[in-house]
Amino acid sequence: MDRNRAPCAAARRNFIAFSAGWLGGAALPASAQNLAYEDLDTPFVTTPQNVVDAMLELAGVGAGDVLLDLGSGDGRIVITAAQRFGVRGTGVEIDPRLVARARASAAAAGVADRVRFLEQDLFTTDLSGASVITIYLLPAVNLKLRPALQRLKPGTRIVSHDWGMGDWPPDREIVVPAPTKTTGLTKSSTLMLWTIR
Repeated sequence: MDRNRAPCAAARRNFIAFSAGWLGGAALPASAQNLAYEDLDTPFVTTPQNVVDAMLELAGVGAGDVLLDLGSGDGRIVITAAQRFGVRGTGVEIDPRLVARARASAAAAGVADRVRFLEQDLFTTDLSGASVITIYLLPAVNLKLRPALQRLKPGTRIVSHDWGMGDWPPDREIVVPAPTKTTGLTKSSTLMLWTIR
């Protein structure tokens, strides 16, 4: 998951209240404990690699796609897509430390010529060039993003990890075992796919 600046005090309060329930009362992950949560609305939580693979497979990512990961964290979704499918991809992340980590990982993986990582707010990001969008954001963020997603060109695929889009039902939903998952009450991830029509 990514962090994006909360747009108002109410959103910050909602995030804090939601986080307590979302984490089942557990402490925040060590990787996230030093962040200023009053300024953020989604914490960084690592997506297990097998879940990354399943997200890309669910989206049907292929060589002609352009992938956009909103809340790209350490960059693993974009990097994996470039490695496995040769696609071009962009990760959008608000935390400069994670952007730097993602760029270093892309260089180490040999895909820095096909991917880029932008330090910016996902709500100000131009989504129109993507054929596949991946997200691992909290429900309130998904709902705020939903109108922009629904305006995308037909055929654009959106895959969300764990959180839906309110009363906009996914076209397909799968559950993936996630034994290394660090949050939630179960060691599994729910993945949802929407295709814009």
